[in-house]
Amino acid sequence: MNSNSSLETKGNILLIDDLPENLKLLTELLSNLGYTVRSAISGSRALKSARVKLPDIVLLDIQMPEMDGYQVCQGFKADPDLCDIPILFISALDETFDKLKAFQVGGVDYITKPFQLEEVVARLETHLTIQRQKKQLQDEIAKRKQTELILQEANRKLELMANLDGLTQIANRRCFDSHLNREWQRHQREQNPLALILIDIDYFKRYNDSYGHQGGDDCLIRVAKAIAQVPKRSTDLTARYGGEEFVVVLCNTDKEGALKIAAEIQTAIANLAIAHQSSDVHNYVTLSMGIVSLIPTVEKSVETLIAFADQSLYVAKEQGRNRAIAYLVT
Repeated sequence: MNSNSSLETKGNILLIDDLPENLKLLTELLSNLGYTVRSAISGSRALKSARVKLPDIVLLDIQMPEMDGYQVCQGFKADPDLCDIPILFISALDETFDKLKAFQVGGVDYITKPFQLEEVVARLETHLTIQRQKKQLQDEIAKRKQTELILQEANRKLELMANLDGLTQIANRRCFDSHLNREWQRHQREQNPLALILIDIDYFKRYNDSYGHQGGDDCLIRVAKAIAQVPKRSTDLTARYGGEEFVVVLCNTDKEGALKIAAEIQTAIANLAIAHQSSDVHNYVTLSMGIVSLIPTVEKSVETLIAFADQSLYVAKEQGRNRAIAYLVT
């Protein structure tokens, strides 16, 4: 075993005693056994020394001028950086030693003069072992907490990935289904209108044929981003419904409010000015939209809302595309 390993195994001791002969005796005894020993002749010096380099354990004399052992111990315990260091008091057999007070101020044990080396080592090793075990436990807790944080972040990313469309990076169909069902239940309880806009890119198959699948993907990405930037509330959701279809869920929104959002989406897409030479309605990419807004009831279902929006989308296409049609709820 090398010297560094030996020092790590034995521990770093700070001796505090105002009598040089006591310091010399204990320093020699403990150093010969492989401990790293530092000494201080007063409480104030000991505190400064400990802050520079933390000891593993402190041997502290009771009878000292300036600050007695109890006061020094209180100084250690009052410092957040030093408070966990175990302190063993040193007292002579003929000295008055208040054991209860020693433990009350934070001491963990005591040894008596004249020193019996075996007793000193036994008490030192007991508390050094406790400190090592405590440190190992703290390290293990810290590692577990770090692992938990890593797992939480990984789960968050997985959840995010599970709810995002891989191409457009907006919400996917799974996320849409979950969100719509949740909002349907909430709006049914609160009896507020819930709106849906079903969106289709006009003549997108022709676009793919003209510009290739990479061009089609780029178009989908740009259109998705533009649509998603229109709704501003955190409760609203823009999702890819499938293929070239998108859907927008608008909470607490009536038909007029949904038509306004649809008009803003049309403007946003027009501003993109994505060329579409194969379209029968415009030289640029356009959208057809089906809109519905209703107050959920027990007689209706989420499927009813989607069906009404789909019917409106069909009418928009039949009427020439590049328009938004709202379903007339009776």
